[in-house]
Amino acid sequence: MTESTLSTETTAYDGDPVFELHRGGKMAIAATASVSDKASLSMAYTPGVARVCTAIAEKPELAQTYTWVPNTVAVVTDGTAVLGLGDIGPAAAMPVMEGKAVLFKEFGGVDSIPICLDTTDVDEIVETVIRMAPSFGGINLEDISAPRCFEIEDRLKEALDIPVFHDDQHGTAVVTLAALMNALKLTGRSPESTRVVISGAGAAGVAVAKILLEFGIKDLVLLDRKGVISSTRSDLTASKKAIAEVTADVTGRTGTLAEALDGADVYVGVSGGTVPEELVATMAEKAIVFAMANPNPEIHPDVAHRYASIVATGRSDFPNQINNVLAFPGIFRGAIDVRASAITEGMKLAAAEALAALVEDELSETKVIPEPFDPRVGPAVSAAVAEAARVDGVARA
Repeated sequence: MTESTLSTETTAYDGDPVFELHRGGKMAIAATASVSDKASLSMAYTPGVARVCTAIAEKPELAQTYTWVPNTVAVVTDGTAVLGLGDIGPAAAMPVMEGKAVLFKEFGGVDSIPICLDTTDVDEIVETVIRMAPSFGGINLEDISAPRCFEIEDRLKEALDIPVFHDDQHGTAVVTLAALMNALKLTGRSPESTRVVISGAGAAGVAVAKILLEFGIKDLVLLDRKGVISSTRSDLTASKKAIAEVTADVTGRTGTLAEALDGADVYVGVSGGTVPEELVATMAEKAIVFAMANPNPEIHPDVAHRYASIVATGRSDFPNQINNVLAFPGIFRGAIDVRASAITEGMKLAAAEALAALVEDELSETKVIPEPFDPRVGPAVSAAVAEAARVDGVARA
């Protein structure tokens, strides 16, 4: 069957605007060099290209100037944790990875290639990405299930000298922190005196916990389906045990969601579960609720507003959308601009601070974070990240 036949084949989805948008994919490769005559052909390809190849062979760093590599990111998944759909496999994950690549380009000016791997083996994923790495200036891991995603990211960060970033973890964490910075300001709280409850101990929950600790939150617990994650439990994975030691173990908190929420200042939901209204009612005065499960928040905003001063979700049809697109394009843009060898905790904190500062003059209970289409977002985040990379000593340009 030919390519043209594939693109025009009649299906049951004809006429559906979503499917029509996706017909043939959402992206394409475009040339930046014109090849219109023999002279341009001889420069773009043989024999002229051999001069560039030889120069790079002698000085590999020239690839940063004379190829697209430094401005190109691999968007890598194994299809095991796609959006709210779960383990749907690499083929079904491709529309999401294409979408991610489009967002990279539209919001950060970063080229990216979606790569869906037909393996869920940690060793195979790590080895495959390492072997591909010379073709890219950064690696964006996407929709890989926990706890495997933690090991994959850690091993790739250790093996590679280019930025490795798991957006489900760190993109979510950066935007959550930015919104929380402003929410604390509005409610007159300091990080040191704020009590935070995070429901969901997957990739996003653990990353949010870590960045909040870096920010200065002292009293924080994570919960999974069995309750507070503390070392008093005997069923913890390695990643859960590690996060327990710096969260619930510090304060000695244990128990159920009901016990954790009683008197809590902040609720962060990244679990996809449901929190009963009577539990929300037990939170502190001027509570802050970030119910980020999509499409159904753990606490519906209308319910949350009965008890909370500030409410955020992951949805675009309510105020205060916690959207990763506010973070990852600018983070990679900033890292690429200074040829960063890694993305540090300082760079993530700088991104959050830059996002929070953008709404300083219009800060309100319904605006603690910029809108995704705010044109200031990408430049502000990339500039802050680039400067933080220099401060942290990972910038090479």
